[in-house]
Amino acid sequence: MSIDFTGRVAIVTGAGGGLGKCHALELARRGAKLVVNDLGGSVDGTGGSSEAALQVVEEIKSAGGEAIANGASVSDETGVAGLVSACMDAFGRIDILINNAGILRDKSFHKMTMDDFRAVVDVHLLGAAMCTHAVWPIMREQAYGRIVMTTSPTGLYGNFGQVNYGAAKLGQVGLMNSLKIEGAKYNVHTNTISPVAATRMTEDLMPEEALAKVGPELVTPAVMYLCSEEAPNGIILQAQGGNYGTAAIVEHLHVELGNDATAEDIAEHFEEITDLAGAHPRGRLQL
Repeated sequence: MSIDFTGRVAIVTGAGGGLGKCHALELARRGAKLVVNDLGGSVDGTGGSSEAALQVVEEIKSAGGEAIANGASVSDETGVAGLVSACMDAFGRIDILINNAGILRDKSFHKMTMDDFRAVVDVHLLGAAMCTHAVWPIMREQAYGRIVMTTSPTGLYGNFGQVNYGAAKLGQVGLMNSLKIEGAKYNVHTNTISPVAATRMTEDLMPEEALAKVGPELVTPAVMYLCSEEAPNGIILQAQGGNYGTAAIVEHLHVELGNDATAEDIAEHFEEITDLAGAHPRGRLQL
């Protein structure tokens, strides 16, 4: 099977560097037309410059591809509307959206301000929601769309000092879980990538030896599959240093304690209740 994006149009947010840049370059190499979106701010979301996005666009054009740059913040609804309009004006359709843009404001929850919490959620979660909402009617109308959310191990499992980031990243999984249902009959598939990669957002969080093994280019093959016509719908695909796997929210078959169950009954059967042997993703169970 050969995955080709000739004739497809993609928007990649946060594509001025790191994972987003790798995704954009590979999509272009495989024939897609690109909107390279990047605010060009610092890791904490402050500042802004169009230089990074423009450099990626030039790299794509130098290789014979088609691309335009966009500097909108995904946390600004007006900016997102302009991003989508620019894509439609330039290319006439939108087939792929990769919600990759993100910032960090790491602090222990005890020291974190609500401004720090809100800023991270605004970019990662609301940004993904606004970008997806803006392209959704276009994808429904053309009966085709591939949307990729970006979660992380912090969102799935937690990490000290990243309560805001973890909440926002798991929120993207929640978006996917319902969008996969709403988009299915329109051939709009929504999936989630969970990457571990060496980028400017992780350079201070991982030792150099570990960073050397997890280049962002090793995540991009998984993302390309999730963008393809053959893409699944509703999968969390993990990618780290050439290793790939899936993560899932699972549910244990219920322990029947009856309508008169007490807190003491829960305590008595807690080991049985929390035994995940034979657990299945929720979607496989009858409601």
